[in-house]
Amino acid sequence: MAVFLLIRHGHNDSIGKAIVGRSAGICLNRQGSDQAQGLIERFSGLPIDAIFSSPLERCRETAAPLARERKLEVQVRPGLHEIEFGEWTGETFGHLAQVPRWRLFNTFRSGTRIPGGELMAEVQARMVAEIEGLRQEFPEGTLALFSHGDPIKAAIAHYAGFPLDMMLRYEISLASVSILAIHDTGPRILCINHTGSRLPMSY
Repeated sequence: MAVFLLIRHGHNDSIGKAIVGRSAGICLNRQGSDQAQGLIERFSGLPIDAIFSSPLERCRETAAPLARERKLEVQVRPGLHEIEFGEWTGETFGHLAQVPRWRLFNTFRSGTRIPGGELMAEVQARMVAEIEGLRQEFPEGTLALFSHGDPIKAAIAHYAGFPLDMMLRYEISLASVSILAIHDTGPRILCINHTGSRLPMSY
């Protein structure tokens, strides 16, 4: 059995204001740094065999304290990247609220391509490919994967058998942890959006 700890990055100053997407230089703020440091205690007692991250700074910074404490390298994997938001990168949510395609994107995720960007099915496909590749590499491992809200939602939707258009019905909070176990007989979702002080001790 391979176990995947799917962790969203911590808080940064762009949250709730604008789509930063894959823009470089978006780093954790003080609250986000505290959230990253808090992961050490939250994972206390749980084995972690390897740590992987999206290429973006806010994910790598969230992973860094746990990696130092466990003496593990943060390995960057492009499959864990944020959505490519194309022409919407840098736009404020206030502006996007007036854009019909943005409203369609948030009701029909499975069939709405971001202008100049990704289709949600493509995000899901690369996330699942990354997870399945790591499962082959670590068939009995417990792996921490640091990524972004919607890519994590898309991966959960795949393994839970949810349509992508249901993504907005469940939350993936900043610095939250969701746990996926994959057996030879199939996957199990053990936890979604855990934000408490200590994670479950057994699978």
